[in-house]
Amino acid sequence: MDPRTRTAFAAALAATLALGIAGCSGHKKADGDGDRSNPATANTGRVIGGTPQKGGTLTVLSNQDFSHLDPARNWVIGDMDFATRLLYRTLVTYKAEPGTAGGVLSPDLAEDLGTPSNGARTWTFRLKEGLKYEDGSPITAQDVKYNVERSFSPDLPGGPDYAARYLAGAEGYRGPAEGRQLDSVKTPDDRTIVFELRKPFAEFPYATVLPTFAPVPKSQEKGPQYDSRPFSSGPYKIETYDRDKLLVLVRNPHWDPATDPVRKAYPDKVVVTMGLRANQIDDRLIASAGADASAVAWGKLRPESTPKVLTKAEVKARLLAESSNCTDMVQMHTGRPPFDDIRLRRAVQYALDREAVLTAAGGPALGDVATALMPAPLFGGKQPDTLGIPATGDVGKAKEFLREAGKPDGFATTITVPTGDKGIAEAVQQSLGRAGIKVTIETVDPSAFYDTIGDTKSRTDLVYTGWCPDYPSGSTFLPFVFDGRSIKEKGNSGNHSLFRDAATMESMDRIAAMTDVQQANAAWQELDGQILAKAPTVPAVIERMPLLLGTNIAGAFGHMSFGGQIDYATIGLKNPASSGNGS
Repeated sequence: MDPRTRTAFAAALAATLALGIAGCSGHKKADGDGDRSNPATANTGRVIGGTPQKGGTLTVLSNQDFSHLDPARNWVIGDMDFATRLLYRTLVTYKAEPGTAGGVLSPDLAEDLGTPSNGARTWTFRLKEGLKYEDGSPITAQDVKYNVERSFSPDLPGGPDYAARYLAGAEGYRGPAEGRQLDSVKTPDDRTIVFELRKPFAEFPYATVLPTFAPVPKSQEKGPQYDSRPFSSGPYKIETYDRDKLLVLVRNPHWDPATDPVRKAYPDKVVVTMGLRANQIDDRLIASAGADASAVAWGKLRPESTPKVLTKAEVKARLLAESSNCTDMVQMHTGRPPFDDIRLRRAVQYALDREAVLTAAGGPALGDVATALMPAPLFGGKQPDTLGIPATGDVGKAKEFLREAGKPDGFATTITVPTGDKGIAEAVQQSLGRAGIKVTIETVDPSAFYDTIGDTKSRTDLVYTGWCPDYPSGSTFLPFVFDGRSIKEKGNSGNHSLFRDAATMESMDRIAAMTDVQQANAAWQELDGQILAKAPTVPAVIERMPLLLGTNIAGAFGHMSFGGQIDYATIGLKNPASSGNGS
């Protein structure tokens, strides 16, 4: 998000909630804030390439497969962006606009943003007429209800858990396979869906942007195999999906643009080529030859490629660098030794050299050192320096905590990171090593990263990951990352420090019950510092999302509500005839 617009956006959100609703923001991609004059951020908030022409093949060059495309399991920000813009629609979505306008909600499957009643404990949505799946069959309210219910299935872990947190009577529910439905989701007719919540939730329309609120017809249910072939309600459908190699999307002939003011669906085909080396992707897009001129990068520009881009005006002009608004953290397993001891957790907090981590992540051109848990927009524009620890760490203080914990010579531990973040893990390893904390690095393919660290029995003591608010509210950050009641043995998402603290959970419940938005915002900010003092994690950096584009790309911008990822709703080609076949 552009630094100049953060405060205005927070104020606009507060006004929207106070005037429009209150009276009645996922994981980061597994792969920043900054000075507005920074050369890497010169393109922030604008569209690159002009207006696209209809047709041609858009190619996406990727070093990984998707974590999940099943809407019941899709909660990685890049996957959500791609799937909800191209493959399936949700009750509500974000406008396809750069800058702060991208934080504005727009009706999608629903006719409006929902109607609250019963003190915002009941929300009613009416579906538009003429909505169809890829085979021409009608999309119904019952299909949305079915996907909400299947998101509770233990066979489909890892997805957004707003339904589990807020729906009345959801405790202990395990999905439709057990032979019962959720009584708190009602469908009085094919076009009406009603949600009964256990407590007031004025921000509920923001939750319905998430893939949980996409339709899945029961007739298409394939359990875990649905991940490989979601049934399209969006502008494209899957023609081919060879896991870890290739995904080909072609037009869904039954998608009606008259019902969809957001998605433009410019390309005839979208081809995602997977399994490429990250540096190979950078070099191909820098050269922008042949079909690569009509290609975009799935993941961020590698730090070592930055000089090749920033020193060439023509290439730099094709670089998007929107803030991710995601806080990357070193998260410690607080539920077992050694990190059940707060003194050892504090030792890690003080030993970590966040500047070294930032350098490994691309340097100050592509991010900033984090000084709090929540990103800057949730503090009105600037993170507070809560603990006052030097950015390079304080090794002496770290060793004091080690001595207090009876480990003056340090201890050994292991960190898990996606393969693309090995350089970051080495920075963590070296900085903690200065205090005597010996770190072994384990790398995991990015597409399997969240499943790996979501297994709480077998995961390592340390993981490096982050969190992005699903919308600009502390309620979409702190409860998801630090509420111990949400921890699952498998498919654990969000609370990767496995932090269970009674006082913290009591505070979360108290703040969630507040009806005054400004009071709640202030309370979340205060709780941020209280949690950080208990040291379940070390906030490291706030990264921007540097994404390189081919020369034939048009209509491209980093969407602020999707962590700075390309908005696939509006991207296309300048000259479709020259796009090749994407192979």
